[in-house]
Amino acid sequence: MRKLFIIGIGAGDPDYVTIQAIKALNQVDVYFVVEKGSEKDGLARLRREVCERFVEGRRYRMVSIQDPERDRTATAYRAAVDDWRRRRAEAYEAAIRDRLADGECGAFLVWGDPAIYDSTLAIVEEILARGAVTFEYEVIPGISSVQALAAKHKVALNRVGEPIQITTGRRLAQTPPDEVENVVVMLDADGAFKGMVEDGVNIYWGAYVGTDDEILVAGALPEVADEIARVRREARERVGWIMDTYLLRRVRR
Repeated sequence: MRKLFIIGIGAGDPDYVTIQAIKALNQVDVYFVVEKGSEKDGLARLRREVCERFVEGRRYRMVSIQDPERDRTATAYRAAVDDWRRRRAEAYEAAIRDRLADGECGAFLVWGDPAIYDSTLAIVEEILARGAVTFEYEVIPGISSVQALAAKHKVALNRVGEPIQITTGRRLAQTPPDEVENVVVMLDADGAFKGMVEDGVNIYWGAYVGTDDEILVAGALPEVADEIARVRREARERVGWIMDTYLLRRVRR
């Protein structure tokens, strides 16, 4: 029987890799590395650095999987995502079938935590449901950008008696500003925070949290929104991609 580990490796700093993850890394024969194109080569490189740093005395292979292109302009968002995940599942299935032998252990190294806005678990379940390839798998949690962001800004995500919401930039853009209380936003391609600018809302923003490119900005949203937009634009041009997370919090009266 083949085995897979889905390993959360944290938000960017190799020190975020847990002892549980290191134990799993040292059982792996094949690492499946999803290549997202030249502009995100840094993400694949950091995954390789994690292996070089924590795998001790074990021979392993790296297998590249080309990530299918995703239609980000489609009006039918859910249908476009479903199609992208289907094509991803086909690519993952082929790699597991052809490059992972019976009795071997493979792994996908997931940025942050596999349970927070990542598609790997859903794709693995889809592969198993097809029945063409069989394997068992185990999920190793990781330190997400959400946790890392809160630690960097020295804030708690929750306040006494109040809920915390984790959402995407797309969904935030559909939310009336007066409904924002404690909202963590991920996967924000267009800077949806700019539509939330009003008195009484603070923002704790971070990009590339845990990496050498880390940028942090915090303050009253009306005062720092333009600065974040500028810094975000410059960072995207410099690095070639942007990965940011932020907390919007209404000030208590």
